Amino acid sequence: MEALLAEHERLSKSGTLSKSLHDIQNTIDLLSKARDSIAANPDQTSMELAKLQNPVKSSFEDVHKGLEEVRKYHNKYVRLLDKKFKDKTLPEMDYDALSSQAALINRAIAMHLLREGQFSVASTFLSEATRNQSPDAMTDDLTMSGTEHDLGIDSLKSESLRKQFANMYHILHEMKVERNLMPAIEWARGKSAELDRRGSNLQFELGKLQFVWLFVGSHLPNGRPNILEGRERALEYARHEMSHFRPRYLKELQQLCGAIAFCPNLQQSPYRRTFLNNDAWDDIATVFTREFCSLLGLSSDSPLYIAVTAGAIALPHFSKLQVIMKDKRTEWTTEHEIPVEIPLPPSYRFHSIFVCPVSKEQATDQNPPMMMPCGHVVAKESLDKLSKNSRFKCPYCPNESHPKEATKLFM
Repeated sequence: MEALLAEHERLSKSGTLSKSLHDIQNTIDLLSKARDSIAANPDQTSMELAKLQNPVKSSFEDVHKGLEEVRKYHNKYVRLLDKKFKDKTLPEMDYDALSSQAALINRAIAMHLLREGQFSVASTFLSEATRNQSPDAMTDDLTMSGTEHDLGIDSLKSESLRKQFANMYHILHEMKVERNLMPAIEWARGKSAELDRRGSNLQFELGKLQFVWLFVGSHLPNGRPNILEGRERALEYARHEMSHFRPRYLKELQQLCGAIAFCPNLQQSPYRRTFLNNDAWDDIATVFTREFCSLLGLSSDSPLYIAVTAGAIALPHFSKLQVIMKDKRTEWTTEHEIPVEIPLPPSYRFHSIFVCPVSKEQATDQNPPMMMPCGHVVAKESLDKLSKNSRFKCPYCPNESHPKEATKLFM
């Protein structure tokens, strides 16, 4: 892998067209100069064209030489890629769940482009994606209401959702690049009611980071830290802007103010992690993105990115499964359930899984988990077998109940 990385670095530095572009520009300048001379004095046309012959020829040779060098680097890099990542036959599936859902796929792609701030690309994609799509197909695939309706193909063409994402990227730019939290604080202040209903602590975390930023003196015009002046401005900010956080975040506010006693030596203080945390800005940007998208009815990460990443993780397992099924002459018989466990990271697990303690089978929509009055849970098929439509004893405690008293659980 080291050789591939080294070649990639070499390609990024030397395998560019910058030299060829420079040579082409020189040729254009020569031709433009000759054109102006001929226009000014048409009698000198033959002489000007003769003077151009050698410089233009030399320039074309330089361009060709530069392109040959770039092609050499690219060919070497491609050979290393082919050697490192050998071509493998992808698993073949007779059943394609998305073959009839073109509108949903287009919507996911368009939403991903909007979330990434590629507004012009998203606009072009939407116009081309809907050019040949019938209105009936769009209506069937995208019948939604409320916020979900705003995510349909038609509504993605409007400016409302684009303005929302443009505002989000503006706030993130100010936060990450300019170290300016005020746009985010103003946005959170305007959405305080919605954030409070969600139990979000974004407002306090933004105010806390603003306090820390003022405290360490990062706001000073000369760029040099001034802890004493920073401390005064941080306390002034806390008095005017953070007093309303006292009922819910009293302990955290006491810790922020307690750092004043360690002002000359924060590096060795108990508050070092709070005031000298290099990841604080990235962390608050992540929290802001999550809350912003949540108020739009969206996940913090792009669904398309998650689906593609999960597919890339699962692909080697499906490839191995295909080889095993071919050797053993077996078939994949479950259309809506995969026959192997895919080791996805915890952040990619969005649905709980219930395995019946009696039958040891995983619950499905047809065989959902059922909770008995005693609180124990079994699968519906196990419940039917245990009860036989009459009162029965719970297999895990002495309580008796009737199957009609069981409650269906939704995972």
